[in-house]
Amino acid sequence: MGRRIMATTINADTSNGVIITPDTSGEIKLQSAGADIATVSSTGITMASGKNLITTAPAFSAYMTNGSAGISTGAATFTKIILDTEEFDTASCFDSSTNYRFTPTVAGYYQINAAVTYTVAASTAGAGAVIYKNGSGLCWGTASGTSNMYPTAFLSSLIYLNGSTDYIELYIYNGTGATSSTSYGRSYCYMNGYLARAV
Repeated sequence: MGRRIMATTINADTSNGVIITPDTSGEIKLQSAGADIATVSSTGITMASGKNLITTAPAFSAYMTNGSAGISTGAATFTKIILDTEEFDTASCFDSSTNYRFTPTVAGYYQINAAVTYTVAASTAGAGAVIYKNGSGLCWGTASGTSNMYPTAFLSSLIYLNGSTDYIELYIYNGTGATSSTSYGRSYCYMNGYLARAV
């Protein structure tokens, strides 16, 4: 029969490896380099102050409101969508007031989804929407249709973001000679995303 160890603290020490300090508390305290990370007890896991489980990782949903009155573009131009209303933003990583971009604070792979609906359907030849990463087009979605069809460009992509400087924006593209514009509101012009896997 092996020796029973009732550990109150398991510390991943940077000099001495794993240090186990036993007692009879019935709880396990996890540490890294002497700093508390979490406590495991019969009631579950309690995170130390400032530490988070992966369930609190960045996720957001933003859309263009009625007050924006849509986005108008000329021929062969890229124009940023004004996503000025947040439905939710779990880690305060989406800027809905100035840059209209998502800059997550956790490195990993993010599922990003978006849609842009055109209100001038007759001008949608060669038109679409683009997910931008760090100022460059990354994922395209096209929209085409005849007058009064109000076509929508849908986009979805799994994108790596470094958790510090990488950011995501949504743009509209008009490839025709006529002026094109977008619809506005939660159902017509939006972008959302969440951390699928941290690294």
